[in-house]
Amino acid sequence: MAKRADGDSSTVKEARPPVIVWNKERERFETEDKEAFLQYHLRGVGLVAAAANSSDNPEQEKRKGAAVMMDMVHTYVPRSKRGMGLAALLCDAAFAHAQCHSMLVIPTCSYISDTYLPRNPAWNSLVCNGEPKSSM
Repeated sequence: MAKRADGDSSTVKEARPPVIVWNKERERFETEDKEAFLQYHLRGVGLVAAAANSSDNPEQEKRKGAAVMMDMVHTYVPRSKRGMGLAALLCDAAFAHAQCHSMLVIPTCSYISDTYLPRNPAWNSLVCNGEPKSSM
């Protein structure tokens, strides 16, 4: 419990930060209540499977693995939860996941390309700037 900022001696319950969960089966990152989410599709998955099964050269596997792309197609936050920074938290989780798994990102969702990335340029190194375009 914390004291109120206005000096009132009553206490206020501290808000717990929203938890973002990776839902692998549905290809999305979502809030615990599943109301807000970032939908993605993986592209180039066959390259990773082939690299893992056919190469004895770890560097070659790493290069082939980098061909896997996370196409971030849609970010949704219900009206009742807008203005809380949930869309950015969903993007943070998705970009961190892509980085951890050596994936490139295709920012198909307009929120990601027009709002999130300009505000978070550190993630630009993961953005695919080559030929691949979204299938959406």
